[in-house]
Amino acid sequence: MTDPQVALFMLGLFIFIVFLGFPIAFNLMALGIAFGYYAYFDAGRMWRAYGRLDETASWWDSTSLWLEGFVNNRIFDLFINQTYTVMSNEVLTAVPLFLFMGYIVERANIVDRLFTTLNVASKNVPGSMGVAALVTCALFATATGIVGAVVTLMGLLALPAMLKARYDQSFASGIICAGGTLGILIPPSIMLIVYAASSGVSIVKLYAGALLPGFTLVSLYLIYVVTRSILQPSVAPRPTSEEVPDVPLGKLLFMIATSFFPLAFLILAVLGSILFGLATPTEAASIGALGGMVLAVAYRAMTWQRLRESVYLTVRTTAMVCWLFVGSYTFSSVFSYLGGEQIISEFVQTLDLTPFQFLLLAQLIIFLLGWPLEWSEIIIIFVPIFLPLLVLFNIDPLFFGILVALNLQTSFLTPPMAMSAYYLKGIAPPEVRLTQIFSGVMPYVGMVFIAMALIYAFPQIVFYLPEQLYAR
Repeated sequence: MTDPQVALFMLGLFIFIVFLGFPIAFNLMALGIAFGYYAYFDAGRMWRAYGRLDETASWWDSTSLWLEGFVNNRIFDLFINQTYTVMSNEVLTAVPLFLFMGYIVERANIVDRLFTTLNVASKNVPGSMGVAALVTCALFATATGIVGAVVTLMGLLALPAMLKARYDQSFASGIICAGGTLGILIPPSIMLIVYAASSGVSIVKLYAGALLPGFTLVSLYLIYVVTRSILQPSVAPRPTSEEVPDVPLGKLLFMIATSFFPLAFLILAVLGSILFGLATPTEAASIGALGGMVLAVAYRAMTWQRLRESVYLTVRTTAMVCWLFVGSYTFSSVFSYLGGEQIISEFVQTLDLTPFQFLLLAQLIIFLLGWPLEWSEIIIIFVPIFLPLLVLFNIDPLFFGILVALNLQTSFLTPPMAMSAYYLKGIAPPEVRLTQIFSGVMPYVGMVFIAMALIYAFPQIVFYLPEQLYAR
């Protein structure tokens, strides 16, 4: 086999082992080191000292020198250097801080107050509980960026309230699942930080570019909820006074001031400091983590147990992301050294695709990968395969990254994996069937495709804010 053929075999073997259920990070590291040993094998370099032994050398001397030569392969140097590079990456430093902010906010009892307030404020809007749940999901997802936490908490809080108000089970489930995934798109998004580290695109410009697409997707979701509630009132009956009581204006304003504004101010402070250049993403994440702790203390929700849980979950998730990067960098370095990237590039060029056709093909592959894989694995492992090809088609990596972030919304919503659906099913009442949840999220998958089409038709949705703020 030629080296490029070995590289393609390496990629195929990786995909096969993934479907066997082996942990992705260890899969990447093991294959990277195994195939890297072959790629960087140099007998003359490795056993140079062993070859100079004289006949009087002891068995121990010869064996130890042979073992030293065996491990004197450049793949081990590469692996160590890649590990150090990842662990010292300044962009990735923001990941644990944003995660910690999210886990603290999740435990600060803010969401129940926020949902109650928005539910009262939107009482006269068609599908008011759905609208309140969706807006709460969007705000909470923005503050946390942790899909499982948002879907689980909103499923415990909003789903029983909507079912009690006679909402259609499928309709109510779809709202929570779709709203809970918004945190991987709307800044400060962990996914965009990971994409920035993989692609070299400025995280500040990515955040600016993702704002309008995020609001576009939320607007499409809200339009769907309100329109369907008008056309099909049985799926979202208007709440009675017992379900949502009338509240005097003064009390409503107080509820908004104590629930909506603190969380909104925290998000705006973090985003504003990043977008206007007042702080780096890492510094802004530090502000967010401190602000989350202040909110938890202000709401009297800060306990030692909750703080310990937040730190533990932060460390566990950060370690997963970092080791995925180490494995991915090692794997991709060996894959490229063997000629894998070159052969893929040449194959794509032979297809004679237009930029639109290439984007369509790339997004279709990412959509299909979202069925068996999580977003972190797709961003760290597979997206870098497409990045060198963007130059050939004159596609801005910023634009490509926003399309990928939109596309990955579907990875949480489409069967057979559909992690949002499984998160919700795990805490939903027994009468809510998984098939109902799946049918409820399908319209939102369509909304994601519409948002992607709008962004392709009107690229200024992505580029407007970066151009205005940073004179691209």
